[in-house]
This record gives sequence, C-alpha cells and structure tokens, in this order.
Amino acid sequence: MRYALTRAAKALTLSATLALTLPSAVAAAAEPTEPQVPPLSVVSGTAPRGAGDLFVAPYENTPSGGYASGVEILSPDGRHVVWSHAVPAGQEASDFRKQTYHGKPVLTWWQGTGFGGAAQGVDYVYDDHYRRIATVHAGNGYTADGHEFLITPWNTALLLAYKQRTADLTSIGGSSHQKVLDGVVQEVDIRTGKVLFQWDAADHVPYAQSEQPLPSSPDSAWDWFHINAVKLDTDGDLLVDARNTWTTYEVSRRTGRVAWQLGGKASSFTLKAAPGRRLNDSGTIFAWQHDPQPLGNGVYTLFDNESAGAGNTGSGAVASLPYSRVVTVRLDTRRHVATLVRSVDQPEDLSAPSQGNAQTTADGDLVVGWGSLPYVSEFDRSGKLLFNAEFPAGVNTYRAYRFAWGG
Repeated sequence: MRYALTRAAKALTLSATLALTLPSAVAAAAEPTEPQVPPLSVVSGTAPRGAGDLFVAPYENTPSGGYASGVEILSPDGRHVVWSHAVPAGQEASDFRKQTYHGKPVLTWWQGTGFGGAAQGVDYVYDDHYRRIATVHAGNGYTADGHEFLITPWNTALLLAYKQRTADLTSIGGSSHQKVLDGVVQEVDIRTGKVLFQWDAADHVPYAQSEQPLPSSPDSAWDWFHINAVKLDTDGDLLVDARNTWTTYEVSRRTGRVAWQLGGKASSFTLKAAPGRRLNDSGTIFAWQHDPQPLGNGVYTLFDNESAGAGNTGSGAVASLPYSRVVTVRLDTRRHVATLVRSVDQPEDLSAPSQGNAQTTADGDLVVGWGSLPYVSEFDRSGKLLFNAEFPAGVNTYRAYRFAWGG
C-alpha cells in the first residue's frame, strides 16, 4: 500500500505542477537528469511471506551505465523503491543496513572513496525520518574503511581502518623494509568520537600467517591481513575476520588477546566436514572469506569466497573451489574441532573474488549478497532457493540485508 500511495502522491504533485507551469516544466524536462541508483531485477522466485525490505548499496564498478552509487531500500519483492539516496559522484557507499541506536531504529552506512588500504571515508547514522543524526569518524589519525560499521548494544560503534607501516620480513623471505598494510579495529563513542578500544593486527598475528603472496617490490604495500569484518560474539568478545590469512579470530574486548583462530595456518581447531558436506581442495572450510556471523551455541556462518587473486584484484585468481558459497560451522571448543555442517552454493555456480555477506533472518532463512557478483539471493533452512535477483551488468552491492522497516 505504501508504494501505491507514494506513486499516487507523486502523480498528483506532477499534474498540479504541469497545470500551473507547463512551459517551465517542459523546459526542465529537456535538461539532463541526475543519474539514478541502479535497479534490481528479479531473476526467479518471490520474496518469502512476511519478509522484510531489502537493503542494498549498489556500486557501478565501471561507470559506463550512467548509474549513481548510493544506498537503497527496496520492497520485499525487490520491485519497488521505498527510499534511495545517491552519494556524490566519485564516492561510494557500503554496509547499508538497519541498526538500533539508543533504542530506536536507524539507518547506517559508510561513505567515501577507496576500499581497504585506500579507504577515505566516514560512517553515517540516519533516523527513521531519513535525517542525519550522527557522523562517525575513526580516531587516532585513522580513516574509516567501508567494510564494517556496527553499533553495539551500548551505543558505541565498531569500525575498521588500515595502517601502513614498514616491517622486517626477512624471516619469511621478504625485504627488511617491506611496506605492509595492517588491519585496525576501533570501538568509538558515537557522541564524543573518543576511541574506547583499538586492536592492531600486527601486534597479535604473525605476518607468516598470510596466504597473500609477497609483492615484487618492498615499496608496494603488502596487504597481508586484509581485515574485513568485526562482530560481537555471543560472549561479548569480538570476531575479527582477515581475508588474506583465511582466518576468523576471537579477540578479547578487554585485553586484545586472541582467544582462538578458526581457519588459516594456525587454526585452533581441527577442520572436518559433516556427511554430505565437503572441504575445499585445500582441505579447509573456507578461503578468502568475509562476514563471520555468530548464531549462538558455537555455530557461525561465513561468506566463503574461495577466490581472490593477486593483491585481491580477482586477476590471476587461484580458487580452492570453482564457486562461492555460504558455510555454517559448528565449533567444539572443548575438543577443538570445527565441523562444516551446512553449505549453500552460489545458484549459478559462479565465483565472487571479492566482497559478500550472509544474514540469517529470524525465521532461519539465509539472505546472501554475492559480493562482486551482481546477485542477491535468499534460501530457506533446507537450502532451497526462494528468491534470486540481479543488478545490471557491472553493478554489485558489497552486502545485502533484509529488515522490517517502518520509515
């Protein structure tokens, strides 16, 4: 009903305007229009009953289609725009979602330029009347990266940043003065901007854990860790994800100590697959992954890219599986065993060499943004594909979500 009312109201406004100022309206219509945020086209299926609206942040990789980058709320079936906001030309937005701030629903996203080591951006909080109520910056001289902006239950923000430094890598066959990119987690007070907690990857993780090859020159910054997510685990500690070590780390919010590592060269767990499931060709549950999500009782989902390429470019990619997937892992911390209990494959058997997320809804469905692929999908508890939609060629959204929204 709200979409029909919105369209009707726009039609009445336009009719009144044309009746009063037809020459001006015709002249204005002849002027070039501003680029619009890209549409999402349904490929198959329908939105599940009672599903929330879709939250996406489309970005055109090669600006040839004339689309704007921005944030967008779509109706449950993906066919109608509830609200959209284009960002200035040359910028992009990411990690657009509904969150809660001081007990009220808000919209949040990152906005800026670059991603990862080149990121220059800020995080925004909007209320349910689409008014900006907070702008959050990284502290201590850092600039916020677009991989994550998470509001905690105590109304602080968890965000990510990158730091360039020089490291002696002779112990792993590298230069004594290699430029490296370290991943940084910050917890920031939204109201004051004060940094309450900071964690630097290089202070806790050896460079030797990286799966990313060393660059040919010491002057080329080595993205050895590539931090891409920070979550609150159910015990109150942090889940920090590093794409380039193939590892999710459980990190103490009090001391910064790494409690355990899932995946990678120094996994705290023996990795196994339940009957009917398969590890990848490297014998691991995931590779080049994103977005660990705690579901409780030692169960986690991750977006398993299985592909990256040199310097995370996607070129020269070596894949341990020929397709991306979402994996569900059960941890037995007493026996130190991690078991792959479920996997949901990309419907077209395609590989996403970057980005991606998986959201488990309240009714157990799985909403997946396929990262650098132009698809958004939803699956039921059994892995059946319920809904599949596609952006225009060259457009993707870093993450995709469903939320009930009354803005």
